[in-house]
This record gives sequence, C-alpha cells and structure tokens, in this order.
Amino acid sequence: MALKTGDEYLRSIKALDLKAHMLGKNTSDLDQHGLVTPSRRAVAYTFDAAHDPETRDLFCVESPLCKDVVNRFSHLHQGPEDLVSKVRMQRLCGTGTACCFQRCVGMDAANAIYSTTYECDGKHGTPYHSRFKDYWAWVQQQDLVVDGAMTDPKGDRGKRPKEQVDPDLFLRVSERRPEGVVISGAKLHQTGMLNSHEILVMPTLTMRPGEETWAVCCAVPTDAKGVRYIYGRQASDTRKLETHTMDVGNPRFGGQEVMTVFEDVFVPHERVFLNGEVDFSGIMVERFAAYHRQSYGGCKVGVGDALIGATALIARMNGVEKATHIKEKIVEMIHLNETLYACGIACSATGEATPSGNYLVNMLLANVCKLNVTRFPYEMARLATDVAGGLLGTMPSAADLEDPVTGPYIRKYLAGAPDVDVVDRMKVLRLMENMVAGAGAVGYLIESMHGAGPPAAQRIMIGRQADLEGKMARVKQMLDIA
Repeated sequence: MALKTGDEYLRSIKALDLKAHMLGKNTSDLDQHGLVTPSRRAVAYTFDAAHDPETRDLFCVESPLCKDVVNRFSHLHQGPEDLVSKVRMQRLCGTGTACCFQRCVGMDAANAIYSTTYECDGKHGTPYHSRFKDYWAWVQQQDLVVDGAMTDPKGDRGKRPKEQVDPDLFLRVSERRPEGVVISGAKLHQTGMLNSHEILVMPTLTMRPGEETWAVCCAVPTDAKGVRYIYGRQASDTRKLETHTMDVGNPRFGGQEVMTVFEDVFVPHERVFLNGEVDFSGIMVERFAAYHRQSYGGCKVGVGDALIGATALIARMNGVEKATHIKEKIVEMIHLNETLYACGIACSATGEATPSGNYLVNMLLANVCKLNVTRFPYEMARLATDVAGGLLGTMPSAADLEDPVTGPYIRKYLAGAPDVDVVDRMKVLRLMENMVAGAGAVGYLIESMHGAGPPAAQRIMIGRQADLEGKMARVKQMLDIA
C-alpha cells in the first residue's frame, strides 16, 4: 500500500469512530473536537513529511520486513545510520510542530518487541517472533499509527503487582482461553492514543516468578470492544475551544494524553507476543526505555529549536537582541539544546545489532541523554521566560485586542520595537507561554521529566551500564594492585 498523506491519515482515523470521555461527557466526532484536532494535525505532519521533496528521503526507508518503502516511524532499525536518521527525523518534527507529534512510542515499542520476542522464542520455543513479524509487516503495509502502552497505574508503589489490593492496578491476563487471552487493567499517560490505529501493550516493569499473570505483551486495535478512553487535561487546554485562536499559543498543533482502560478485552493468540515469560519482561522494558530515551534527544531538541527561535524573535521584537546578557542567554539555550542532540546522536552512532538483526542503541548513553533531558529543557524554559519579560504571564486576551474600546489601548501600550507589529509580538509571546506554562508545556517540560521514566530510572540504568568493575580492574592493573 502507498504511504498515506496527512489527509488520508486523518480520514483513516475518523473512520474508526473512536469515542472518549472528555470534560465530563462521552464524546464522539473527535475529528471535529477542538481539544483533539490540533494533536491530530501534529500526527498528520509526520505523514506529509514523507511526501515533501525536502524531507521524504529522511522519512522514507525501504523495509526488509515488507519489502517496500515505509514511513520511518514504522521502521525496524537496520544499523547505526537508521538510529541516527531516527533522531534527525524527530528533531525535524519537533521543530516543525513545536509540540509532541506522538508517533515515537509505537516505533520504540516495535523495535524492543522485535528483538525480545526473537530471544524469547530461542529460549522457550514460543511462536512470538514470527507472530510479531507478520503483525508489524501488516502495520507497515497499511501505514498505521501505533501507540505503545507501558505505564500501569501501579497503585501502592511499595507493593508488587500480586500484592496490590486490586490486581488490575497492573494490567494483567484475567482469563486464558483456547483461542486467546483476556486482559484487564489500564495504561496511563498514553500519548496520542486517540490518534492511533493500534495499541502495543507491554509490561511496565520486570516481573518475577509468581507474577506471570502480569507479564503480557499484545496488540489491540484502538476500536476494540472493552477499550475505554478518558481524555487528560492540560494547562490552558480549553483555550483551544475559544473563538480567538491567537490565545491558544500554538495555532496549528498540539499534544494529547489519555487514560486507557481495558475492560475484559479479548486478544487472539496471533496478536499475543509475551504471555507469562517473566524472564523476558525486564528485557523488553529496558530495551523500550533505551529506545525512548534516545528519542528525547531528537523530539525535545526539535521543540527546543522552536523555543530558541521564539526567544530570539521576541528579543528582537523587544529591541534588546543586541544586549550582551540577552545574547548570552540565547547562546546558553543553544548550548544546552545541542548537548541533548549530541547525546541522542552518540547513543545512536554507537548502537549495536541484537541477535534478531535490528539495532539497539548504546543503553548507557541513551540513559545519559534522557537524564540530561530531565534538566536542560527546564533551564531553557527559565531563560526563555527571562528574555520574554513579565508580559508572558499578564498579556490581555485576543478578544480585548479586537474590542473597539480596549483594542487601541493594547496596540498603543504593547508596542515594542518601532518596526514590529503589535499583533505579531503578541503571537510570539502566546507561543512561548504555551511552551513554558500552557498546554505545550506538557509535551515539553512534564514529558521531559517523566516520559520514558523519571530521573531515578535513568540513574539506576547508568549505574548498571557504567562497568564500574571494569574501570576499577583497569586502575588496579595500571597500579599493579593484586
């Protein structure tokens, strides 16, 4: 099947007729809903980029799985050059949308599941890898959006899955049938779920013997019976429902987060890729986390590019772009952003092949990349707020700008540099507000902290991957210590 355009993607999602609970109402016609449409346009951007002459060479790649050209967002990485191209593509998308474009989780899940199922089959004689190859070839041929679902509610964080009062607080297999399994539970923080055709369910942590019920990986259509969606709130999100789009900040694109509930959802065996093999649950989790931590060296850098551009532009509009302290702050933002990108490229360029043939990132450097992401965007947001000035938090509304009484006052007193249009200046300030304090801050700041795991998770992996014993052994050898 040919690669979808953005419009074809939007029609395919509309055809699923998904429904969600939003602001207290069970809502249909999501393609017309003001809270949803900006996030769908952001996903559509990734489809159109595969047809744009300037970007299609980066977004299109030949898949050895389906023997056809596919969108890189559904590609299984065949070498370090694929891993590098992935990060470059994500940066371009972040720069172009200034928000989360929602397709990274599914791509990262697929690559982790591909290699894990291969090794699980080799040890246990299971049929998971061939199942997943067939499934993913179909995804590629249909040019689908897949959402990876890993994060469970977890309940009492001090207790294991089997110790919880409610066993559904970790998604589980609630029934095993001859023709498949039934799953129950929920997944939280699901980025772009209502913009996806398929869901890849994965375990949320390393399961132990006795926790086989929770060691499940499978594929579920987003329109499957028993799947329920509850839309997540974002700061200033109802501005998207207002008449005056300038106050939205980002007038075209946006992100999306969803609580997804699985109420006795049946999954046939051909869509099950892990079913009780606890010894491979942790491998799957760690590989997915590594891929997704690599992703942040691309997507968050791209959004950072947009924030840097807006910060430099508002400095010019304010007439202060030549001030030394302003230039220093913008250079510091560039330095932080490029450091994140350097980590994303480094963990990609030093990736290695898995036994299945697809490539895994350098896990140590991927975790270093993500740990930096938990810090640097916050400092960049602080610097951007500093440069923009207090108007970032006190500016009158677009409705007041259009009012015949208050509009002239706003145009008079919000003037900046003489050659700058007041409305243009307000647009830039609203975009910056969106990114550092509004709905866009979810995809930039909060996601930078908690997406792909919080800082403690990266520190644990860095400690495991750093080869301290080897470092100590080399010092002993150098100093002739027995």
